[in-house]
Amino acid sequence: MKKYFLFFVIDMFFSINIFSQATNDAGLWATFNIEKKLKKKFGVFITEEYRRKENFTRTNLFYTNLGVFVKPLDFLKVSLAYRPIQKYMDDNTFSYRHRLMLDISVKKKFGNFTASFRERIQAEVRNYSSELGRYSRNKFELKYDLDKPVTPYVAVEFRYQFNNPRAVESNKIWHRGRYVLGLDYKYNTKNSFGLYYLIQQEFNVSAPQNLYIIGIEYSLSI
Repeated sequence: MKKYFLFFVIDMFFSINIFSQATNDAGLWATFNIEKKLKKKFGVFITEEYRRKENFTRTNLFYTNLGVFVKPLDFLKVSLAYRPIQKYMDDNTFSYRHRLMLDISVKKKFGNFTASFRERIQAEVRNYSSELGRYSRNKFELKYDLDKPVTPYVAVEFRYQFNNPRAVESNKIWHRGRYVLGLDYKYNTKNSFGLYYLIQQEFNVSAPQNLYIIGIEYSLSI
């Protein structure tokens, strides 16, 4: 089974088509997450993330997630989060965005593999404008249990744009894909670390961009 997992990873990354007309950039995403269970099936979480762009040389944005989650069944998790975003602009000012996200996630274990699917519905407003951008994001993830603290995984996510008043040419179509290869390290029951490489492609947009991201994560359960 290990070799099939490896073949799947290699095929996924080499099948990605880098569009010649797109611009390219590399960056860093650093994430810190705290989760607290208040009851057996209910809890809260806070996430802080910092992103750099322009080949790691410039701040891109900061964001905070404030959310709650419930797990009514072992395979089902539902969460609701509010995300204030501070995006650093080219004129050295900040643009403030406000996002609401509803996540519905399911997972299933098959031997050493765990497959999961997450549907995210999000709405975002920029600079206190009344015009909303609305999206659906579908994420598929496959983890392989090595029976060790380290767990490798691959993931793919596609975003569908219902409406964006600033990019109407992409309304009601799929316009972005993310492809991820990562490792999670569980230090103990409360602390875990993550490292991943992410490729993001835009399509069906007027000025597509490809991103190549190194991501680091730390999660704490209290």
